Amino acid sequence: MNIQNYINGNFHKPIQNNWIDNYNPSNGEVYGQIPNSNKDDVEKAYNAAKSAFKQWSQTTLEKRSRILIKISELLETNLQRFAEAESKDNGKPVSLAKAVDIPRAASNFRFFGNAITQFASESHESVGQQAINYTLRQPIGVVGCISPWNLPLYLFTWKIAPALAAGNCVVAKPSEVTPMTAYLLGKICNEAGLPKGVLNIVHGLGITTGQAIIEHPDIKAISFTGGTTTGSHIAKVAAPMFKKLSLELGGKNPNIIFGDCDYQDMLNTTVRSSFANQGQICLCGSRIFIEAPIYEKFKTDFVAKVKQLKVGHPSQTETNIGALVSKPHLEKVKEHIQIAKNENGTVLCGGNEITVEGFENGYYLEPTVIEVPSDECRVNQEEIFGPVVTIMPFHTEEEVLEMANKVKYGLSATLWTNNLKRTMRMSHQLQAGIVWVNTWMMRDLRTPFGGVKASGVGREGGFEALRFFTEAKNVCIKY
Repeated sequence: MNIQNYINGNFHKPIQNNWIDNYNPSNGEVYGQIPNSNKDDVEKAYNAAKSAFKQWSQTTLEKRSRILIKISELLETNLQRFAEAESKDNGKPVSLAKAVDIPRAASNFRFFGNAITQFASESHESVGQQAINYTLRQPIGVVGCISPWNLPLYLFTWKIAPALAAGNCVVAKPSEVTPMTAYLLGKICNEAGLPKGVLNIVHGLGITTGQAIIEHPDIKAISFTGGTTTGSHIAKVAAPMFKKLSLELGGKNPNIIFGDCDYQDMLNTTVRSSFANQGQICLCGSRIFIEAPIYEKFKTDFVAKVKQLKVGHPSQTETNIGALVSKPHLEKVKEHIQIAKNENGTVLCGGNEITVEGFENGYYLEPTVIEVPSDECRVNQEEIFGPVVTIMPFHTEEEVLEMANKVKYGLSATLWTNNLKRTMRMSHQLQAGIVWVNTWMMRDLRTPFGGVKASGVGREGGFEALRFFTEAKNVCIKY
């Protein structure tokens, strides 16, 4: 199946007729092609967005809200179709896409469709000066949204929905590895009555399509989720052009487990936080630190549970771990497992590529647990982004805090304890944009989301996203 660019409400082939193969990770086969769009395609999308901006930015909040909520409803109506497309493109189990990815994409549109009606401006009376100040929150214009392959529609809509709600028009690029649900979204937008040109979706490689978006002189803001190296490149290009930047980048997140935790809840959740979506979530707790008195018990119980996870074809209902997203990514993850062995890490389970009967060319890997002697080893410092976690014991709160913070990343952290004072102390001291206590991935869309250090710049979610996609203008009136 050939995917096309969605520009000005219609579907178009790339102007230069350049195409990229689209692979199915579950069997390693090419099942379609996507455009490798260039500057001309991006310019065409920009012009459509520019033409639509005046009308869309002046569209009432009620009408904008109604259209976004209609998109949400259509995604829910087409849940099975989108879940199957996401699974085929990404390799994740259909059950996961159906339970998490597509419902969350629908929630993104519904949330921001409602949030924009509650997004209030501020006013300040200057007492004694006979003046009043009020702040306008105006849409930026045409903005660029670039999303990754791990949660394709989930994160694509996480950017698009607030941008549209705030009155902007969008030039968006999904990952070239997982383009299908973004392509299908264009059809949903037409059905929902989104005006032509308000959303434009261009497909292609980062070095061609993505580069054309970030260096376009009139695309005034860039929202990007992806790798830290790419984020650094975007900042170098966009910052001298004075674009607004929101960069949600990598993570190497600590999962800190104290002996006073609710053990069974912790154990079940830790299996999920380690291997959900084949470990291909920037929020996975890939470094597990366990208080020494319960370390041996945890090691035995955790490895036993991990061994029970079934690796299989994404369409099978009993599958827990599907295929990794691509052959190059599979090789990268395997390379890190070998690095761990070279650094005296002990593979407690997994570590091997798997052949699934009938899908012998798919990209399957056993969920892997590695016991490491030091937190300074490479596999504890570098983002692997696969079904691989490390475990090691700790003895004191001070020791584990130092190890948790001693990486260049600072996206999330998970803390398991029933000690209230310890919870307050450590939540304050952990260098992370989000801290989960006795849970993982429990999200309230009103809250700010993002990281510190090499995990990014800016915050998404709730009114933070609407603030990013608007410019504040103060008006002072003397009376």
